[in-house]
Amino acid sequence: MKTLAVSSIKGGVGKTTAAVNLAYLASQAGWRTVLWDLDPQGGATYVLRGEPDDRAAARRLVSGKIELPEIVASTAWEGLDLIPADFSYRNFDVHLDAKKHPTRRLLRMSRPLQQDYDLLVLDCPPGASLLTENVLRAADAIAVPTLPSPLSLRMIGQLFAFVDREGWTDLRLLPFFSMVDRRKSLHEQLVAEARERFPMLLATEIPYWSDIERMSVRRAPLPSFAPASEASRRFADLWQEVASRLDPLEGPGRPSAK
Repeated sequence: MKTLAVSSIKGGVGKTTAAVNLAYLASQAGWRTVLWDLDPQGGATYVLRGEPDDRAAARRLVSGKIELPEIVASTAWEGLDLIPADFSYRNFDVHLDAKKHPTRRLLRMSRPLQQDYDLLVLDCPPGASLLTENVLRAADAIAVPTLPSPLSLRMIGQLFAFVDREGWTDLRLLPFFSMVDRRKSLHEQLVAEARERFPMLLATEIPYWSDIERMSVRRAPLPSFAPASEASRRFADLWQEVASRLDPLEGPGRPSAK
């Protein structure tokens, strides 16, 4: 099983939108996919029409009193399952900090999912925390939605520096531009400058379009209700880029030992 996290220190960057659409597109490509909504706000749970599960409290998960397969819920889309968010996730750090080897706890919690899934997608809360470090340790790749703004680009530099300091050479960081408005000259300028500074930025850019905002109204992944739209094509391109950076030998039907 591969683990793809969609994470950003900044909020309001289109993180949940990307996580839901990437998970859906992976499932349509034949990957047995489960999305774990780690954000206590529960945006991905809402869009995928999930319901809170009282058993899914952070304390119970971290302590091992319940395992993730016990709280997996099916969705309306075949091949895509959901682990719903819980408001107690706002205290995830508190419960992690109380355990031995707290930065490896998320990796241990996800292991029981390996036999049933090819891909685990993590929709992460914004910010830098102990949970964030858990995600970095557990994931094979991190998709990082990035606004074309100076602060967002500064965050990308900080993230790469942190990963380098930790020596996580096998972690794939996949930053991509999100909520881009090419009508703004500042966006044009910052995108061009960033691509020179960070050549590892993915080629696909997700625009700031109203079509994408309709997801929260329709409560569905964008490609499921508007498959022919240009916005859906952009997410399809993004998925192809992300999938190409996951180990091709461990695609659909080939769970890894991690």
